Amino acid sequence: MTHVAPTQQDARRDGPDGTEPWALREYAFLGDGERGALVSPRGELVWLCAPRWDSDAVFSQLIGGQGQYTVRPADHWQISGGFYENGALVRVSRWVTSQAVLLTREALALPSDPERLVLLRQVSVERAPASGAGVTMVLDPRPGFGHAPLSGWQRAEEPTGPGGSTPVWTATGGGLRVRWSGAPEARPDVDGALRGTFTLREGEQRDLVLEISTERAASTGSLEARGLWEETQRRWRQVVPDCDSTIAPGDARKAYAVLHGLTSNAGGMVAAATTSLPEHAGEGRNYDYRYAWLRDQSYAGIAVAAHGPHPLLDSACDFVTARILEDGDTLRPAYTVTGGAVPAERSLGLRGYPGGSDRVGNHAGRQFQLDTFGEVLQLYAAAAPYGHLEDRDVRRAVDVAVTAVERNWERPEAGLWELEERWWTHSRLSVVTGLRALAAQLPEREAERPRALAETVLARTRARCLRPDGVWARAADDPSVDAGVLLPLARGCLPGADPNARRTVAAVQQELAEDGYVYRFRHDGRPLAEAEGAFLLCGFMMSLVTHHLGDRPAAYRWFERNRAAYGPPGLYAEEFDVEQRQMRGNLPQAFVHALMLENAVRLAG
Repeated sequence: MTHVAPTQQDARRDGPDGTEPWALREYAFLGDGERGALVSPRGELVWLCAPRWDSDAVFSQLIGGQGQYTVRPADHWQISGGFYENGALVRVSRWVTSQAVLLTREALALPSDPERLVLLRQVSVERAPASGAGVTMVLDPRPGFGHAPLSGWQRAEEPTGPGGSTPVWTATGGGLRVRWSGAPEARPDVDGALRGTFTLREGEQRDLVLEISTERAASTGSLEARGLWEETQRRWRQVVPDCDSTIAPGDARKAYAVLHGLTSNAGGMVAAATTSLPEHAGEGRNYDYRYAWLRDQSYAGIAVAAHGPHPLLDSACDFVTARILEDGDTLRPAYTVTGGAVPAERSLGLRGYPGGSDRVGNHAGRQFQLDTFGEVLQLYAAAAPYGHLEDRDVRRAVDVAVTAVERNWERPEAGLWELEERWWTHSRLSVVTGLRALAAQLPEREAERPRALAETVLARTRARCLRPDGVWARAADDPSVDAGVLLPLARGCLPGADPNARRTVAAVQQELAEDGYVYRFRHDGRPLAEAEGAFLLCGFMMSLVTHHLGDRPAAYRWFERNRAAYGPPGLYAEEFDVEQRQMRGNLPQAFVHALMLENAVRLAG
């Protein structure tokens, strides 16, 4: 069929230096909170922005740019599989060649520094002939999406301790400084890339350490691999909680690790690590998700709060509080991870991932989305049992948010799906949910205001958006159904005995669900799968709402169906192509991992 992005077999094509793109489901993700990398099954690092999420890419082959960092066996006859170490974004790949078995471990080092990243790659040999196993390596950073060349590579001996030293390659360009250790055999080629091979015997290992820092960084750090690995593993053990009480402990821990890997030390959590990956081939729905959406971060905070008072809950509350106090009624749906404005969209002049584009910046940063206030209020309510409402800034932010709802709830806005300004039902129901949840956590004398406002908004929304058959319409001027309304219904927007929730859920299942997956809304007269992929967020919403309505078997079915919609690395994108069983859109998608985590917690309760 021509309406979807190519599969792995037909999407692969020659890249600018011989590498080829893979189906999205095949890529693994490395993240340290300040930036993220994608690695292919062939050991090619094809995406990394430096020094931060929204900086220009140093490796951009994912969207048709330049730059690569490849480490893999030299034997052309090879196959690889991999996994993440439990509760960490440490990726392990196992390579089987014609004569040997090798392991590679990869991670972005922790703790992270916004001015400096360290990428660790370790190669070891499980089995090899007496002559050993060959490993090939290529390092070719191309800052500025390939437009800022590096200076010539220089090799120098750097001290490693008392009486010791190691050869380190260095270069600068695009405002960045690059250092690479562990590759004395490498040599620059005519195109400026470092290339080389080395041989390891059975039981041996080699560490490669790549540092990329800003030229303004005060100093470069140690490239001693053992200490970097030990500290990285210690930090992952420290930040990712035990999820054994959930119904999917391994996936829950991975989801938490992904959310941590997407969350900056400044507090903001990016929606995804990438830009311009196609939600639907050739239709222009390709966006830059390297920014922090307050809605997505609220989803993550609510999911974490369902499990316990973990650090990601603090990050979410702190980040949204700062934005609300700074912007008030003019609150934007998205910011940079440090709270800055999201730049306008522009094209890079690259060919893009097959079916996608080369767009950076996001128009959503200039929209008004009413439901953002509702999601933030729900976050504060979820965080209240852990003492967050006792914080003076949080209480001020709560008052600002409630006031903003009072002033703006009747105003047309862009809504959950960031479309044209209309009177969207989901936005009003989200606000009602947030106000009611907040009121339940406040002293009675303070709860009256948000409770009364919730009743006012709900009454008006009933009058404008509830169809005669008791199903919530998509908008005041659109009687069709929208899967987005499932989430406020799941979070207790309506009283328990209200029949309209069940009627709406049944309508969504009848009109927007296929094969256990849920689509957002019907775009036009085409079959659902021809317009776009199923939205995994909506599938997990369906699981939550059926659980809320008391149908636990159905909730488990929806959960398990959507939980399985990942590729070999176990990551989720925004959409899932039900026909081709392929992932669509940017990845890893934070709000999908957040709702998966929340389901895993609540279904175990």
